[in-house]
Amino acid sequence: MLTLGCKLNLADSEEISRGLREAGFDVVDSVCDADAYVINTCSVTHVADRKSRKLIRSIKRMAPGASVAVTGCFPQSAGFDAARELGADFVSGTRDADKAALVEFLAAVREPASRRVTEGAQSGDTRAFIKAQEGCNDVCAFCIVPRTRGREESRTVDRVVAEVDRAVEAGAREVVITGTQLGAWGRDFDVPLKPHDLISGILERTEVARLRFSSLQPQDISPELLGLWSDPRLMPHFHLALQSGSESTLRAMRRRYTASAFIEAAARIRAAVPSVAITTDVIAGFPGESEADFKDTLNLCREVAFARIHAFPYSPRSRTGAVRLSGQVAPDVMKERMARLLTEGEALARTFREQQAGSVRPVLWERPRQLSDGQQQAFGHTDNYVAVYADARQMQHRITPVQLGAVYDDGVWGSIPGEAL
Repeated sequence: MLTLGCKLNLADSEEISRGLREAGFDVVDSVCDADAYVINTCSVTHVADRKSRKLIRSIKRMAPGASVAVTGCFPQSAGFDAARELGADFVSGTRDADKAALVEFLAAVREPASRRVTEGAQSGDTRAFIKAQEGCNDVCAFCIVPRTRGREESRTVDRVVAEVDRAVEAGAREVVITGTQLGAWGRDFDVPLKPHDLISGILERTEVARLRFSSLQPQDISPELLGLWSDPRLMPHFHLALQSGSESTLRAMRRRYTASAFIEAAARIRAAVPSVAITTDVIAGFPGESEADFKDTLNLCREVAFARIHAFPYSPRSRTGAVRLSGQVAPDVMKERMARLLTEGEALARTFREQQAGSVRPVLWERPRQLSDGQQQAFGHTDNYVAVYADARQMQHRITPVQLGAVYDDGVWGSIPGEAL
């Protein structure tokens, strides 16, 4: 399973991998050993499209005799025929029925003796990604996702709880709940529910050690939701999508909040959740964005003090409203703004990591990192999602208190309390 794109794609890939194993496949982690490949693609930007095309072509050249199944957002955006022209033997979309059809296809074309399928970078059993919701009814001007993921469809609390239980039984210490538009979870039910109903259901009915809720918007931050963070199993990390700090740009984007509402939501989170990390997504160079608009974005980023910024240049997508807007930003201007945004994001991330120095936080240790000299280095994440590195030891899958030290690589250096930093 070769996966491109977001956490929702990771959740989809984990479901497909489980289906393949249940069908008798041996899912391996070496592309050289595989005689079938599943490529889960992304199409959020034109760069993602290009990566999807390149990966499909590369796999087909490398293993011309293998079966290649392509799924995910790229065929939904570019068309199934486009994926077939690149060499795909089977093409499917993003819904549950598509996953089942993919498994059925591979079961039909591969003999039991040769059922080996590649599995790319997966979370293993330390962290599991579980989808609670699919699709989006919003029509943001820049976004192709409603076209690739379809209309909103929520999974029931019972189904999500069952998936969490399955992941915990398989060894996962942390579960990340994902969705296309998680704040919309439950509003399509006959008796509408809200995200806090889902979270409380998971906390009450499962034994998951750590729970993360992947992404929200300011209008989703309610008192009922924040009240749940008194449970220590809920991680103090919110991903709150910004996109722009300019009021006029947000209106042009057709976002459902204002810059001032965003600031207020971030303040409510900080008041309710100690030591919280707030991360975000920001687009530079949206059509009509002036220098003043862009400065508003930088200023808002500083005011909120994000722990991490995922920065993207605006990417024109066919079948979206933004491609028809006037005031398309010149490529050189967009590049310059992206550079400034990245610099600001790096500075804010470093400041957040520096603020952790001396504190003791719980760390979930993941797979160790392989160093260039062949040695291994322990690696994990704090509850507020700071990457932590330490001297190699048998720590994987454990959650331990760690004293955080100096900034190191993209995280901090850590040690067990009582050891020298």
